[in-house]
Amino acid sequence: MFIGNAQELGVRFGDVSAGSVAIDGIFSTGEFNRLHADVSFGNGIAADLLWDFLYRPLADEAINWYMGVGPYLAILDEDVYYSDGRKDNKTNFNLGAAFEIGLEYRFVDIPVALGLDYRPALEVIDETSFHWGGFGLNIRYVFD
Repeated sequence: MFIGNAQELGVRFGDVSAGSVAIDGIFSTGEFNRLHADVSFGNGIAADLLWDFLYRPLADEAINWYMGVGPYLAILDEDVYYSDGRKDNKTNFNLGAAFEIGLEYRFVDIPVALGLDYRPALEVIDETSFHWGGFGLNIRYVFD
């Protein structure tokens, strides 16, 4: 069940699955947990859906920390370089799991939330690899 006063929509800048900018949304699933979704475009298209199972105030009520995990799916156009100097382009289908931990500040007088998070990921399909990057800045409008 979604709680109507905790929906947010905005953008995420930084390391996202298909480029450097994503449409970012938050959908509350309870008082201390939520779904965090991203759709990114750039060198393909990708979607992340993370369940933030911890979402708690940090000292001040306006600052919260969160932690979550969930799947990501990406269809990416990638350049392939061969040893003889040739270059080719191929489309990859990637599937994996992402983890996130972050801090979020909700302004008291305006309906805006700013967040900084770290989101490493484990890719299991097209190849098995761990991606250590994933820092992002989130700016979202908070719907009341």
